[in-house]
Formats: sequence, structure tokens, C-alpha cells
Amino acid sequence: METKLPENAFRELREGEEYQPLMPASRTYRELTPWSVSWGILMAVIFSAACAYLGLKVGQVFEAAIPITIIAIGLSGAAHRKDPLGENVIIQSIGACSGMIVAGAIFTLPALFILQNEYPDIHINFLHVFLASLLGGVLGILFLIPFRKYFVKDMHGKYPFPEATASTQVLISGESGGNQAKPLLVAGIIGGLYDFIVASTGAWAETFTTTAFGFGKAFAAKTKLVFSLNTGAALLGMGYIVGLKYAAIICAGSVTVWWVIVPVIGHLFPDIAVGTENGADILAGDAMPAQIFQYAKSIGIGGIAMAGIIGVIKSWGVIKGAFGLIGKMGKGNATTEVERTQRDLPMKIILWGTVLALVVTTVFFFLGPMDGNLLHTLVGILIVAVIALLFTTVAANAIAIVGSNPVSGMTLMTLILSSIIMVLVGLNGTHGMVAALIMGGVVCTALSTAGSFVTDLKIGYWLGSTPAKQEAFKFIGVLVSAATVCGVIYILNEAYGFTPNNQDQMAAPQARAMAAVIEPLMSGGGAPWTLYGIGALLAIILDRCGISALAFALGMFIPLQLNLPLIVGGLVNHFVTHSSNDEAVNRSRGERGTLLASGFIAGGALMGVVSAGLTFAGIDLSLGTWTETPWAMVLSLVMYAAIIAFLYRTSRKA
Repeated sequence: METKLPENAFRELREGEEYQPLMPASRTYRELTPWSVSWGILMAVIFSAACAYLGLKVGQVFEAAIPITIIAIGLSGAAHRKDPLGENVIIQSIGACSGMIVAGAIFTLPALFILQNEYPDIHINFLHVFLASLLGGVLGILFLIPFRKYFVKDMHGKYPFPEATASTQVLISGESGGNQAKPLLVAGIIGGLYDFIVASTGAWAETFTTTAFGFGKAFAAKTKLVFSLNTGAALLGMGYIVGLKYAAIICAGSVTVWWVIVPVIGHLFPDIAVGTENGADILAGDAMPAQIFQYAKSIGIGGIAMAGIIGVIKSWGVIKGAFGLIGKMGKGNATTEVERTQRDLPMKIILWGTVLALVVTTVFFFLGPMDGNLLHTLVGILIVAVIALLFTTVAANAIAIVGSNPVSGMTLMTLILSSIIMVLVGLNGTHGMVAALIMGGVVCTALSTAGSFVTDLKIGYWLGSTPAKQEAFKFIGVLVSAATVCGVIYILNEAYGFTPNNQDQMAAPQARAMAAVIEPLMSGGGAPWTLYGIGALLAIILDRCGISALAFALGMFIPLQLNLPLIVGGLVNHFVTHSSNDEAVNRSRGERGTLLASGFIAGGALMGVVSAGLTFAGIDLSLGTWTETPWAMVLSLVMYAAIIAFLYRTSRKA
């Protein structure tokens, strides 16, 4: 029998219309069982190690939720579990802690080891690294729960939730057969093999760029203009699910920074230092577009920060309403009056859990990085609590819109602000560097957790899981993942070392960037405030014009090659859903396209795990320098056109 989501799952609800999930609230389903909890914990351990290794090796953290979902379906099928959907959601929810804790940890904490190479008096304590990840994850969960209803229920149909859509379609395919599972499976195989061949062998270029050609490189050097496009199947599928509206806004931000701001800086301000190389400044007039972008993307960071502030102001009513529930705790038994599918952990637990987490974090700061200084400790915990709370909605918003969390940009802003404030209260030098990075680690993990967790909760909302059960056991996943990630960081540091001369082994690009930013600030340097201010002003203007400032700023911060595929996928979505004069036919074709796009994302994510395993095992399948040749670039466009044609033509067969 075919299982599928209700017709109104992805669109805005009409007046008086209610969404009824796949597992109705009137029934009770198996969710938290020894099977689901034990497999969820095991998935968290395995994928935390894999994500941490690959993230530190190449700077990319693959999304673990979808591979875990596929494995959960396979396990339940092999064991002939009866009605396993509720259990599979829990396995996915616990296991997905791996990716979110890894993203929070590896963006900041390896910077401690990097700085230790230059400042031997920096002493790193495993407990400090572990607690930064653990407490950040706990705060991220606690801060997001009051906003669950707003993001997953009240905003139903207003956000595309690309990652949640893909995971949900995969979970449903495990309950179904025939028409629902077949296109997902076929697209998963095609997309997975496509991305695996690119990532592991380099049979064609993963990213097409005009600088691979002689004329393109000369053109870029002269005009500061470049065209780059990731030709992967997963990003194409992501663009399809995001849709044309948000994809257009994101790409507008990307085009603005790459094709307007970068050339303007290169030509009108040629003497500005946009970076350093071998201890010497790189001047804008002599730099390539990608080098200028590393400087100009600070505008995007300022835009993201201001979009976050605007979002907090606009959502103030929601924030007051969410936390107003805390004031009602103890007045009646609220949990029994709420239907199962909308039942969160009691507000009393959220309140006292938050207080306890903040108290433990304060004690950790006092006894750890603040060296017993009460003033530094109180200022530090205030910075962490305020920024983590305010940016929680930003992280959730970003995931809901594009499936990508700008956590590195928000963490960079946190590090800059915290460094400046801590210097003002007298904490600087190496002690200040360690304190700021630990604080940044807590905030980064909290924001990464909040962004990822809203995906899990949206999956549960569509399918009909009990939110309170997802929320309660998310803490177990955070604990296991934090211990695993910190262990992997220590092992890799012992095996390879995060030394400046060993970047081929352990690149850790985000952590190196954090270290590079924080060092001058704690030593009396500055920050690009002018660029941050431009980004903030731009965000205000966009908001007044009714354009999503966050989506636009995300486009300015994320590299061009990762943004252009979104507009390609969005255009495919547009043409598929407008290919007939019959609205019902268009809707059916659009749904089939969503299945295929979800398959692309799932296949790409699963093959990312396989590629990580091959890398870890030292198996090299690459074709050497062929990938960098112009012919590999041309071939990448041919293959990309082929997979676009497959997505479009197969969607129209519905």
C-alpha cells in the first residue's frame, strides 16, 4: 500500500484548515524503545567520528541525518519491525546530533591547538573542550524548544525546509512501496553515484569555474569577475526544494558580492589589503576574485547579524509568547490538555534546565578559561547567553529557508564582539584567546544545535511524532556526540597536529580562520567594522523593501559556486510546476520532482559517508590532475545538463 503525506503538507493552510500528520494524534505509536534509543546512540557515535574527520580534513561537514534515516529504514526492514516509523524518527533524531555537534566543535575548538603552536603557554584541557561542546548543545536544545510551535506549526507552508523534506520523504518511502518509493530510490542511486564519481574519482570537475581556462584566468585577473558553479546532484536537488523565490534572493546576494562588490573593490580600492600570504599583504589590485571575496564576505557577516537583530525585533511577540508559557508553569496540568503531536517538554523543565545549564556554564568559565576571575566570568556568561538566545531564531530561520546554517558567520561575529568586550574588561593575550574560543565554541555549538534540531522537529511534525520524546532524548545524543567529537579532535591532533605546515593533512579551515581573526584582536588589532556596517545597512534597506535580508546576506557569505546551483534547481522547479494548464497535474508533477530532488540529496549525503570512509582508510581513487583540466570542466557541464534533463523530464511524467 502506498503511503504519502497529506496534500497540504507543503503548502500554506487555508482559513480554518488543519494539518493532520501521517501518525494521527488520536493514536499512540512506538517511539522510544530500547531498539530506537540504542541504534540512535550508535549512529551518533559512528557519524560523529566520520563527520569530525572529514570536516577537519577538507572543511566540509556532510549532513548525517539522511544517511542515518536510510540506515534506520534498512535496519527496521531487516528485523521486520512492525510500524517502525515512530522508532525511525527517534533513531534519526538522536543520530543527527553527530552533524550538529561536529559543526559547532570543529569550527572553533581546533583553533586552540593551532594557537598553541605559536603560543606554547596555552594549555588545553580535554574537559574544557568537551564541556564547551556539551553545554553548547544543551543550551541550543533548551533555547529552541519554546520556538518549536512557531517554526514547525504556525509557519506551516511558509518555509521550504529542504533537509527536513528530504529526510521525511526517505522515511515515508520506508513505509511505502510502488509509486512513492521507486522514484526516490532511482533518484537516490543516480544522484549518489553521480556525486560519488565526482568526489572520489574526479572523473569530471565538481565545480565548473572559468579560471580553469587560460582566457578565464586572465579575464578574472583583469576584471575581477569569475563564474563558478557546483555541478553536484545534491545541490541541484536542494535548489529544487528551496524553490525559485528564495533561490533568487540568495543568488541575488551572491551575484551582488561577486559581480559588483568584488570588482568595485579590485578597481576602485586597489591598495586595500584583502589578505596575507607568506607574511605579506595581498593588495586588492593584485588579487584574484576569490581572494577579494574572503575580504568582502564580511559584508555578509554584518548582514547576517543585522538580519538576526531584525528577526528578533519582528519575532518579539513570538518570543514573549513562548517564554510567557514559563510564567504559567504550575498553573494546571498543561501537558494533558495538549494533543500528543504538539506536546513539548513541560515549561518548568525548560526553565530550570536552562537555569541549571547556565549555572554549570558559569562555574565552568570561572574554574576554567577565566582563571577564577569573577568579573570576566560574569561578562563571559552574559555574552554567551544573550548571543546564543538571540541568534537561535536566526539559525532556525536559515535552516528553514535554505537548509544551510550560517553558523560560522554568526560565530565569527561572536568571537569579534566577545574579544573586544573581554579586552575592555581586562582579559587579553593568550588567556583572552583561550577564553574567547571556549565562549565561541559554546555559542557555535548552541546555534548549530538549534538549526539542526528544528529540522528534526519539522520531520516529527509532518509525520506525527511526539515532540517531547524527541526533545528529551536529544540530550543523550548531544552527550554522546560531544564526547566522540572531542576524542576525535584530540586523536587527530596527536596523529597529525594542526600545525601551519601540516594543512594538507588537517586543513581545519574554519578553525584557522577563527584563530586568525581572534589573535590580532586579543593583541590590540581591529576588525573590518566598515564592512560589517555596510552589511547591516544593506539588511535594513532590504527588509524595508520586503526582501528577506537573511536569505540575501546568506548569499553574500556563501561562495558563488554553492549558490548558483540553487537558482538552477529553483528554475527546474518553476518549469515543472508550470508545465501544464491543469493545476492538479502541475501539483502532481511538483510532488514527483520533490521526491526526485530528495533522492538526489539523500544519495549525495550517503555517498558522502562512503567517500569519508574511503578517505579515512587511505584509499585514493582520484584521477590525479585531470580534474583541474579544461576538458574536465567541459565534461562537468555536459554531465550537469544530463542530470538536469533527468530531473525535469522524469518529474513531468507524473
